Amino acid sequence: MIDNRARTAYLFLRVGVAFAFLYPPLSAIFGDPYTWLGYFPQSVRGLALSLSNGFVDDLLLLHAFGVVEILIALWILSGYKIFLPALGATVLLLAIVVFNFSQMDVVFRDLSIAAAALSLALINWPRTLPV
Repeated sequence: MIDNRARTAYLFLRVGVAFAFLYPPLSAIFGDPYTWLGYFPQSVRGLALSLSNGFVDDLLLLHAFGVVEILIALWILSGYKIFLPALGATVLLLAIVVFNFSQMDVVFRDLSIAAAALSLALINWPRTLPV
C-alpha cells in the first residue's frame, strides 16, 4: 500500500507539471500573447495551409497550441492513465529547449520540468503499451 507521503509527492509532481502547461496559454489569453510567439520556431510561424486564405495566423497557432497544453495539463491533473500525456509533455518540453537553444538562459528550466514529466510517465508505464 502506498503511504500518504508518496501520494502527496505524486500529487505535487502532477500539479507542478500541469502548472507548467497551464501558465503559458492562460498568460497568452489574459496577458501579452506576443511574448509567447517568440518560442515558436520561425519555420512554423505564418505556416502555409492549403486553405483558401493561405496562412494560419500566428495567434491562431499560439492559441491552438495552448489548447493542446491545457488538455495535457488537465489530463495529468486527473491522474487517469497519464502515461501518454506525461510522455507527450516530456517530448514537447524537450522540443522547446531544442528549438530555442539560443535562449538557454530562459528555457533551461524546461529540462527540469521535462525530467518531472518523464518521471510521471515512468511511474505510469502501462503493463501493455497502447496501440
